[in-house]
Amino acid sequence: MFKVFLFLLLLSQCLFAEKKPNVIIIYTDDQGTLDMKCYGATDLVTPYMDKMASEGIRWTQFYSAAPVCSPSRAALLTGLTPQKAGVPGNVGLTAVGMPSDRVTIAEQLKTAGYKTAKIGKWHLGHHEETVPNGQGFDYQFGHLVGCIDNYSHFFYWSGPNKHDLFRNNKEIHLPGRFFPDLMVEEASKFIKENKKDPFFIYFAMNSPHYPYQGDAKWLEFYKDLPMDRRYYAAFLSTQDERIGKLLKVLETEGLKEDTIVIFQSDHGHSTEQRAFYGGGYTGKFRGAKFSLLEGGIRVPAIISWPGKINPGVRDQFAVSCDWFPTIMDLCGVKLPKHQLEGKSLVPIINSASEKTQHEFFTWQMAKQKVVREGDWKLCIDVVDTTGKKRVTEKGARLYNIAKDPSEKKDLAKENKDVVERLKKRHADWLKSVK
Repeated sequence: MFKVFLFLLLLSQCLFAEKKPNVIIIYTDDQGTLDMKCYGATDLVTPYMDKMASEGIRWTQFYSAAPVCSPSRAALLTGLTPQKAGVPGNVGLTAVGMPSDRVTIAEQLKTAGYKTAKIGKWHLGHHEETVPNGQGFDYQFGHLVGCIDNYSHFFYWSGPNKHDLFRNNKEIHLPGRFFPDLMVEEASKFIKENKKDPFFIYFAMNSPHYPYQGDAKWLEFYKDLPMDRRYYAAFLSTQDERIGKLLKVLETEGLKEDTIVIFQSDHGHSTEQRAFYGGGYTGKFRGAKFSLLEGGIRVPAIISWPGKINPGVRDQFAVSCDWFPTIMDLCGVKLPKHQLEGKSLVPIINSASEKTQHEFFTWQMAKQKVVREGDWKLCIDVVDTTGKKRVTEKGARLYNIAKDPSEKKDLAKENKDVVERLKKRHADWLKSVK
């Protein structure tokens, strides 16, 4: 009789246990530091991203862990700096990619019963052990390398031509179908088929990354802007509408209040030739993609969970590595055994007066080195990619980001002790990597 009672008790606990929240990460590509209306871009129409910000928490000092695609994605998914994640730079066509022993958000959530999907861009490897299905994702749809033409789905960079569209490990051909629309279709289907279980979707968009292929109506809408801004803005508003369609699915399926939505750009906007040498908006910040100046790594970021997270704005320093422990914290899932470099943002989410969770943070991109500690930012051999010509600013320079967000007044000579302390922080961190 006791065994029957115990069985019924356990059964009731299982039946009435609260379902864990779903998680969607919307990760845009080459979206500039301030390229949303709610961040101050007065010439853009971005109602759906703005609504997401108004319903959640918008960060004003949020940073990517890298100023280029692959390492930024590795940091996001592993909670580690790109160097510890094993992806210090972009993954090329002949590179293996992120080591398969790195634990991703998807792998950790699977331990708690989550269904997992990667929809969109990967750029972390295209060999069997490094594709999404080998890194914790039950389902994957999209391209595996850096960028594609949105209609032919061929690699958009250099020859020879390479078709790059896969569903799980099978190459598929859907010529003429607009890739952002395909992403929404695939994510919608996954949500509907898995809504009884908690799910995690990594919705990694390839916009507004070149090639700029915005909808015709937006090209017409922005026709009076300079060419670089016009094509960029049209693709960004096209992106915004697809994000709106994705979020609408959560509403129609009754899942909006059960889903944590995280939004972030992977790094600053591109000033490459293929991007017409610009188009993005950074306001007072210098730098862009490929640079460790503010415009290359300070990014728009939002977290929303209606009914659970009160809307607001947070000014504390935070970085993309922080999403991993934050998600586990909010979902009640244990962290992996190894130590993450990211910190849970839940204390800051719960209180606008909470201090940043990082005593300091380090970046390295090729020869560029940066350390952030409080308001201090040490820059060594950083590259300014603001304009058409890249300029290397050799040597060590020290900025007070709170007083000088444009990084124009070098305070290194007056604060030699700070410079040496931050240099040592970087050196010690680099030893831990090796």
